[in-house]
Amino acid sequence: MTRPHFTPPHLSPPAKKALGWTGAVLVVIAIAVAILIAIWDWNWFRGPLERIASARMNRQVSIAGDLNADIWSWRPSATVDGVAIANPAWAGPGKLGTIDRLRVRIRLVPLLWGKADIRVLAVERPNFSLLADKQGRKNWDFSDGRVREPMNLPPIQRFLIQDGRLKYLDARRDVRFEGLINAREQIGANNRGFELIGRGTINGAPFRAEVVGGPLLNIERDKPYPFDADIRAGRTFITAKGAVPKPFDLGHFYMDTTARGPDLAELFPLTGVALPNTPPYNLRGRLVRDELLWKIDNLGGRVGDSDLAGKLSVDTADERPFLRANLRSRSLDWDDLGAAFGAAPKAGPGETASPEQAAVARKMVAQQRLLPDTPLDVSRIRAMDADVTYKALSIRDTPIKLSSGEVRVRLDKGLLKAQPMRLDLPRGRVEGGVTLNARNAVARTDLDLRLSNSRIETIIPLSFQGGTPVTGPMVGRAKLTGSGNSVHAAFGSADGEVTVVAPNGEIRKAIAELMGVNVIKGLGLLNKKDMTPIRCGVANFQTRGGVMRADNIVLDTGPVLVKGSGTVNLATERVDLKFRGHDKKFRLMRVLLPITAKGPIMAPKMGVEPGAAIAQGGAALTLGSLLSPLAAILPFVDPGLAKDANCAALIAEAKADGAPVRSVSSKALTAKR
Repeated sequence: MTRPHFTPPHLSPPAKKALGWTGAVLVVIAIAVAILIAIWDWNWFRGPLERIASARMNRQVSIAGDLNADIWSWRPSATVDGVAIANPAWAGPGKLGTIDRLRVRIRLVPLLWGKADIRVLAVERPNFSLLADKQGRKNWDFSDGRVREPMNLPPIQRFLIQDGRLKYLDARRDVRFEGLINAREQIGANNRGFELIGRGTINGAPFRAEVVGGPLLNIERDKPYPFDADIRAGRTFITAKGAVPKPFDLGHFYMDTTARGPDLAELFPLTGVALPNTPPYNLRGRLVRDELLWKIDNLGGRVGDSDLAGKLSVDTADERPFLRANLRSRSLDWDDLGAAFGAAPKAGPGETASPEQAAVARKMVAQQRLLPDTPLDVSRIRAMDADVTYKALSIRDTPIKLSSGEVRVRLDKGLLKAQPMRLDLPRGRVEGGVTLNARNAVARTDLDLRLSNSRIETIIPLSFQGGTPVTGPMVGRAKLTGSGNSVHAAFGSADGEVTVVAPNGEIRKAIAELMGVNVIKGLGLLNKKDMTPIRCGVANFQTRGGVMRADNIVLDTGPVLVKGSGTVNLATERVDLKFRGHDKKFRLMRVLLPITAKGPIMAPKMGVEPGAAIAQGGAALTLGSLLSPLAAILPFVDPGLAKDANCAALIAEAKADGAPVRSVSSKALTAKR
């Protein structure tokens, strides 16, 4: 096949002349542009660049030095000297930072498609002072009130930092830090290329941080960039090995982290998350950042003498961080929970506690105190929101037998609700909730807990001559409201009601007789294991201003009806109770002596009130005067209690003409003689 012959168009002489002139003009223009660019003073662009940068950063940006550019290349470059970034108005007249020289080289072709591919970014002697005030404002926040996005730089093949300095001051968290930053081809041994090393203080305690990585050279966008971190703040130690999956996208990275220290609450200055006070801890997990969401997966380790596992996340998109967590313990040491309320693990060998917590424990034991008075930092509670679930599969070292427990804690703008809360006993459970309102200067605590389906021998595990002296069901309810920024202050000002009921059961006859101080009869029964029924037992405490006053303590047994009264002062942590037995049958040589319980709540002393003996004949007493309040008290605990066979019978007997207890007047005693 013959190819067609191409014949160039024929131009007339005038056309050829015009085309020649056009080519000459274009060449002259190109030469003129080249000469203009060569001699152009790029400093003319300083003003426009300052205005653009100032608008983007919402504060004044100035360029005091020269501005130079080399654009005759497929990889154009520019150099800027003397860059300064001012503070926002609220931070004062100082500067956020300065850079002596900034040099950048980019690839031109990707830029034509709207993508930045930085070949070189060199920063000489940067000096930045970061400030966060007590209101939480940050001078490095350029968002102008919008949601802050994490830093995501375009790909940088060679990133160099020479003699960088960084200062950081957080007034709210009391953190001060000064460090040096360098990123070169190689820094010392171990193939280091990036290095941030600095020292400072957190709450006055020494603080040191070191973050190192490989050289920031020939970085590939899809190849993770590894780094190590080592942070020591007082007695808190944090180490991490991590990587940035896509280098320079600082909104995404992960770290395999270990942390140990005396108290999780001391992590607040580093994290901004208000964790509860705890005994010393040693934890590990993988920390992952996903934009504004921080997650810890595979959390494990120990807190005090308890194991802890689970996962948690912190969402920082809103004004207050939001903590979500699902945590569990296979075995919880009950003492370890005390630190969350300002208490400490009990003093003694084998207990894990910081020196400060051990000192608190010794002090409370020496003072025979139960309620801690460590002040609650309400500002930390207001600083975050939370939704946390916790489950303990087993519980040990408890004041009463507990087998397991779980709670859900929700925190919203300073209002903390621990509800539902459940503590399982071998028989029965405690259920309810606690609310802490920290929205005001003085916190307010509301507590409502119910004891259901339990047993006396479970709550009061007594042993008497190889047997259980008291058995039977037990229920109860505590509903209290108090104000104060410590557990002691809240209970010391509490109002409300506490009631415990034993609807029926059995008690050793010897114990029942001794409660009436029938010493001869009681001693005679000590070697016998005969049981007598408990018809109904009630202890009701009306609480005002931290003083629990009992006017209705009643225990109705076969031989004796016991009446009690007195106070439990939660502010002074002292009890003053008196019990008097009323024999249901006439007995010669019977003397009634009140039994007393006085002293600290932690160690009350039992005794017999001297000089208070009364003859049996003067003990005439009606069931009505003792038991008529039961009709109002029992429904507070459980509406079904008033219908219980034994308690209902006792109430009915009390209402029947003020029926007297089976005792005898002095006239009857004289007649029998």
